Amino acid sequence: MGGFCFGAQQAAGAESLRRLGDELARYTGTSPPNHWHRWEDAVDALLTLGDRRPVPIVLDEFPDLVRESPALPSIIHSAYRHLRDEGRDNRTRLLLSGSALPLMHRLFGAASPLHELADLELAVHPLDFRQAARFWDIDDPRLALLVHAVVGGTPAYRRYAGDHAPSGPNDFDAWVCRTVLNPRTPLFLEAHHLLQEETDHWDRALCHSALTAIASGCSTPGEVAERLGISLTDASHCLALLQANGLLHSEPDAFRSNLIRLRLAEPLLSFEHAALRPHRSALEHQGADEVWRRVRPVFDSAVAGPHFAQICRDWVMGFADPTVFGARPTRAAPGSVPGMARHAGPHAEADVVVRGRTDADSRALLSVGVARWDEVMDLHHLEHLRHLLDLLAAGGEDVTHARPACYSGVGFTPALRAAEGEGHVVLVGLDRLYWEEVSDHGSEAGGALR
Repeated sequence: MGGFCFGAQQAAGAESLRRLGDELARYTGTSPPNHWHRWEDAVDALLTLGDRRPVPIVLDEFPDLVRESPALPSIIHSAYRHLRDEGRDNRTRLLLSGSALPLMHRLFGAASPLHELADLELAVHPLDFRQAARFWDIDDPRLALLVHAVVGGTPAYRRYAGDHAPSGPNDFDAWVCRTVLNPRTPLFLEAHHLLQEETDHWDRALCHSALTAIASGCSTPGEVAERLGISLTDASHCLALLQANGLLHSEPDAFRSNLIRLRLAEPLLSFEHAALRPHRSALEHQGADEVWRRVRPVFDSAVAGPHFAQICRDWVMGFADPTVFGARPTRAAPGSVPGMARHAGPHAEADVVVRGRTDADSRALLSVGVARWDEVMDLHHLEHLRHLLDLLAAGGEDVTHARPACYSGVGFTPALRAAEGEGHVVLVGLDRLYWEEVSDHGSEAGGALR
């Protein structure tokens, strides 16, 4: 579009002004300005670009500029007010972008000088799991999920991995060793840099420990506080900061609204804190292959397994045909089934609880499901789900519309397939997660991996 883009860095204000002047001179084909000692001069020069034609101007990582020059938002506001007072028909389209979410929100909040200037506030989210598979050119669904469990849907991570994707399912272990476990690639310390960038001045050590606790299975603030040996108040403060920075998600339990469940928002953080962090020192004097052999079982159970369950929930909300559960889902979440003892562990949990709108209920229970990443599912899984539904019914939950669902990363026995054919259970495997076409959602029109 013939616009101008400036990528800010963490630097003193004078250095940023000098870099901006040099890059603007290259863009306009003129000599670099030698008089920019104030941001007022720079902003005026940028806005002048739009005097004759519409020009998009991007200031990327804008928070880095504001940290060193806090008056910059007010300067931009004053420059636009001056244009308005003069009646100039200026067509500069200014885009201010940044990855520090709390600061970006504050910069455009009601108390900010930029608030009244904003026409659009757009959050750029990672690719979903189907888009990520296409982006990485992976056509094997199991391999696609494994890669997604490591790097998620952040497009830059393919470049950080040297633009190398696994060549096939048998190449996944070697790919991990030559990318995420390789000190020569940017991915090696990306999880550390991500937390360093987002947490700013507050207690990074406590945040690392909180992330490790969550990645290791703590799903509530109380469990995190107990694991770290700190007060619930301190734990809640740390978790709130992580959530504000977009590193942590929280949502009510599917059956107990007062029970808040936590999960890490970035798969790379889960990979780091659940599997890799305890072994980082070993990478300094042992080969990546040897370390990964020890880490792989932990990755399968603590990273890939929970990630598979989350992908199943994402599939329900984004890709499942509305006929699968009898109505369009409005929520898919894990749930702790009332009536089962806390020490029952996984037996007390439903991984994919689906609610939706029916004629009689706006949040009707449509399905209760379990997800097993590395387990062939059989009739005993269906019997377990029926037991859970009986407990829910005994507790007052309306299970009239609820369909048992089994989600597996490796498949189902013929007996369970027969039960599916008789309409007793919904079965969802990797092929269905990645390939099934959607007739009514409007977001997919063909197999995602084809």
